[in-house]
Amino acid sequence: MGALRVVVADDSVIILSGLRRLLELDDEVTIVGECTTLDELLATVDATSPDVVLTDIRMPPTNTDEGIRAAGRLRASHPELGVVVLSNYAEATYALDLMADGSRRRAYMLKERVGHSGQLVAVLRTVAGGGSYVDPGVVDVLVTGQARGRQSPLARLTAREREVLAEIASGHSNSAIAAKLFVSERGVEKHVNSIFSKLDLVDDGDVHRRVAAVLLWLSAG
Repeated sequence: MGALRVVVADDSVIILSGLRRLLELDDEVTIVGECTTLDELLATVDATSPDVVLTDIRMPPTNTDEGIRAAGRLRASHPELGVVVLSNYAEATYALDLMADGSRRRAYMLKERVGHSGQLVAVLRTVAGGGSYVDPGVVDVLVTGQARGRQSPLARLTAREREVLAEIASGHSNSAIAAKLFVSERGVEKHVNSIFSKLDLVDDGDVHRRVAAVLLWLSAG
């Protein structure tokens, strides 16, 4: 696999420098552009044709949801481009908005996970390759608070199914989940199918059901 071409966007020069140094630890990553505003990000993508964008969720001009808006605009103008949005917050609304037009090539990652270049680069490669990622920290928040309503479809899930869903949100395969939970892979497949059924998720060619299950969890609060 060739070098991963990345554009990095953050309005903090310190964070931008830190992300650069972190990514430069990997010989297979090339930073082709750095930006501090939404307009700069869009122009830099046009000029450099990267494989993936790594962007803060909040930048000028409004410092609200520029990363989410950039992902939406780039979905239309550069459909093969991956976008990883970094946030300090495990916010359901942000994640739902990011995935609103489909989960392919999109990731929502908490900044606290960025400390190791290996994990960050793995998420960048997953998204650049057409996959998706939702930070398990988002699931942690919802497990402890937002998904308690009795009317939530998540109330239909068993405790084991919630464990499996948390692992799905971490991006783990069925075999990896089986190894971690000490069950058979066939058992995990049954749990996953049960989750999809209880959450009324049909097989969709665009929105991956594994990510869609997490997004339903996000919206349950």
